[in-house]
Amino acid sequence: MRPVADIAREVLSALDDCRQIAPFTGRDGGLETHRAQAVARELARLREARGLRKVGRKIGFTNRGIWPEYDVWAPIWGDMWDATVHDVLAGHEVSIGHLSQPRIEPEIVIGLEGDLEPGMDVEAIAERIGWVAHGFEIVQSVFPDWRFRAADCIADGALHGMLLVGPRRPIPYAGRSALPPALAALTISLARDGVEMDRGLGTNVLDGPVKALSHLVAALAEDPDEPPVRAGDMVSTGTITRALPITRGERWQTIVGNYDLPGMDVTFV
Repeated sequence: MRPVADIAREVLSALDDCRQIAPFTGRDGGLETHRAQAVARELARLREARGLRKVGRKIGFTNRGIWPEYDVWAPIWGDMWDATVHDVLAGHEVSIGHLSQPRIEPEIVIGLEGDLEPGMDVEAIAERIGWVAHGFEIVQSVFPDWRFRAADCIADGALHGMLLVGPRRPIPYAGRSALPPALAALTISLARDGVEMDRGLGTNVLDGPVKALSHLVAALAEDPDEPPVRAGDMVSTGTITRALPITRGERWQTIVGNYDLPGMDVTFV
């Protein structure tokens, strides 16, 4: 059986070189979920050895509507880094030349001002939310044509390329109890060069962004090797629309409905 550290080094090399590789699940010996999680931890260790700092987590495949497209049938999660998370304003240009087959995902990003503990319900989790924002997660695949299994995605750092975060809206304590239904009810329209490409509802992500965060808390509690979500972390809760391919020269915009967050407006170069 191939060593976990060897697989992690291959993933990191492919990411560094913007080079694609065959899925590990289709090779001799394969790769199952438990070992893929160990690969992801080793990948994180390699990044930390380079001086990168974790700033939170992304949850992937929370949108049940895209599961058949990718043949992945449950959520996954991965780390986000100070080098991959960027605050952006409307009109910013963002380079994507270092990413492999990038796709865009409009998401709700949540910032924590308190630790999240196993067993907390959705209402208790909402009380620990300090801010929310709308953003684009740019995902990538080192596996050709986005063909893989869930274990491959996990080993690849949950497909995380970068997170572009729009203006952050602070949430006063008195307003936090209303967050779960409010974020679940929002709408997002996603447009490329002025043409709407897709639209979605907050409920698409495991019935709402705060519920998606609740899923992450429960999943981490089941893994003794993973630390919980801490105060100061941010969590990107999953794509509200389909994940769509992006190329240089395109301008992508969103309109958020039923919730007071500005839309995104980014041109990729």
